[in-house]
Amino acid sequence: MTDQASSGPAGGRSERKVKDVKDREWRIERGVAIRVGFYIFGTHLFAGFVWLLFYLGEHAHK
Repeated sequence: MTDQASSGPAGGRSERKVKDVKDREWRIERGVAIRVGFYIFGTHLFAGFVWLLFYLGEHAHK
């Protein structure tokens, strides 16, 4: 009897802990995805700027 009574609340706590860990992992994954998106966007923006500089330099009146 004591085994069942003691495992009941502990089981609830561990389930809550698992849910908290999964929620935290989901937030971390979401943060990583957003950061990667910004890095990709920023890299393409920088590459476009460099391309524009080369284009303008090639077509500059000398």
